[in-house]
Amino acid sequence: MSTSRDIRPHASRQLPGLRLVTWRAEPARIPRDAHVDRTLELLRDPFRFIPDGCRRLRSDIFETRVLLRRTLCMTGPETAALFCDPAHFIRAGAVPGRIMKTLFGVGGVQALDGAAHRHRKALFMGWMTPERMAELRAIARRIWLEHAARWKNVDTVELYGQARSIMTATACEWAGVPLQDNEEAKLARQFSCMFSAVETIGPAHWHARHVRRQSEAWAREIVSKVRSGRHVPPHGSPLETLAAWRDLDGRHLDLQTAAVELLNLLRPTVATAVWIVYVALALHRYPETRDALCLEPDYPEWFAREVRRYYPFFPLVAARVRDTFEWRGYCFPKGVRVLFDLYGTDHDARAWRNPEVFDPLRFRGRSPDPYAFVPQGPGDPHRHHRCAGERMAVELLKTAAQVLTADLSYAVPAEQNLMIDWSRLPALPHSRFLMSRVRLDETSARRGAIHSVRILESAHRKLPSA
Repeated sequence: MSTSRDIRPHASRQLPGLRLVTWRAEPARIPRDAHVDRTLELLRDPFRFIPDGCRRLRSDIFETRVLLRRTLCMTGPETAALFCDPAHFIRAGAVPGRIMKTLFGVGGVQALDGAAHRHRKALFMGWMTPERMAELRAIARRIWLEHAARWKNVDTVELYGQARSIMTATACEWAGVPLQDNEEAKLARQFSCMFSAVETIGPAHWHARHVRRQSEAWAREIVSKVRSGRHVPPHGSPLETLAAWRDLDGRHLDLQTAAVELLNLLRPTVATAVWIVYVALALHRYPETRDALCLEPDYPEWFAREVRRYYPFFPLVAARVRDTFEWRGYCFPKGVRVLFDLYGTDHDARAWRNPEVFDPLRFRGRSPDPYAFVPQGPGDPHRHHRCAGERMAVELLKTAAQVLTADLSYAVPAEQNLMIDWSRLPALPHSRFLMSRVRLDETSARRGAIHSVRILESAHRKLPSA
C-alpha cells in the first residue's frame, strides 16, 4: 500500500515586500472501494466482508458505502487501539436505528459515551466478581444436569435449542429474575429472536421489533414489581442492584431504560448458546481436547478462549468519528461511521501464529492482548465498550465443556451438516449440532449436584449481608 502524500504550497502570511510560502502535507486518501454500495455484500458474508476488503485493497482501513452512507472499515490490533480512543470515536448514533430497535434497545449502555458510559458500565462490571461467577457456574451446571436428565428417551437432541433454554434459565435464576411456569421456552425464543434478527428485513424485521416490545414490557413489569415491593429478589442480585441503580444525575433509571439494561444482561447470556454449540463442535473435531480438559487445570480457560477466538460470534462493532482528525497520514472526517472487524482481527496472522488452526495451547502462559483478542470487542471492559459479560461467557463455556466431557455420553450422528452457515447471524452449523443416545453419568451428576450446592453456599457466605 502506498502511503505517499501530496505536497502543496500554502501561503501562511505576508510581510511588506515579501511573500512567505510554507508547505503543508495533504492527508493521504484512504483506499476506497469503488462500488456504489456494499450493503448486500455485507449481509451475504458479514464475517469476511471487512477482512476480504482489506486484503483486496492491501490496507487495514478502507472506505465504502453501507446503507448508502459513507463508511470506513478497519481491521487489526493497531486500528483496534485507535477505535477504542474516546477522543476520536463515539458510539452515540453509530448503530443503525433498525438494529437498536431489535438487538440492543434504545437508551442502553452500548450507545453511551464518556462519564455516562463509565458510570453505567460500572453497574454491569459490579456483577462480575469471583463470588458471582462461582454462583453462575454452580447454577449453570445444576440446570444443565436437570435438562440432560430429560434427554434419556429422546432419539435426537438439537444442542443449540437446548442450550438456549439452559442459558435462559441460568441467566434468570442468577440475576434474581422470577420465571413463571412454562416461561423459560418463550423467553428463550424471544431473546434469541433479538440477536438473530440483525440482518433481517421486511416481515422478519417487524416481527423482531414486535418481540422486542413484548420483552421490554415483560422486563418493565419485573423491575416495577421490585421497586413496588411486590417481588423481593435475592440480596445483592443483579436485579436488585439494577432496580436501585442511580445514574449520574442521582435519579433512578427510568423504567424503560431499566428494562433495556435488564435485557442487556439476559440476552447476551442466552446468546452464549452459540458458543456452546462451538464447544461441542470443537470437542467433536478435536477429540484430543477431551483428555486435556480433564488433566490440565488451566486448560478449560485456554479452551474457552480459543473457542471464542476461532469460531464466529458477532462480526463487527460500530462507532462514529467524534471530530475530524488525522492518523498515520489518513483523514477521518467528523461524523463518519466506522466499522471495526472482530472476526478478522481474531484471525490476523500478524497477531496470531497459525490463526486458522484451533489450538488452545496458544494461550498457555499468555495473557491475551485486548486489542488482538476481540471476540466481544476490543479494549478494557471497564473503560471501553468491550462486552461487560465477557467473564460470564468464559465461565459458561467452561461449564458446558465440563458437562459435555464429564457428565454426559452421547453420539454425534453422521447424517447432519456441521458446515458453518456464514451467511446468517448468528453463524452456526447448518444442523445446529445434533446428538443421539445421550446418557447422563449418574455418579458424575450426583457429585456435580453436591458440588454446585457447596459452591452456592460458599458464594452466598461471601456476598455482603443486608
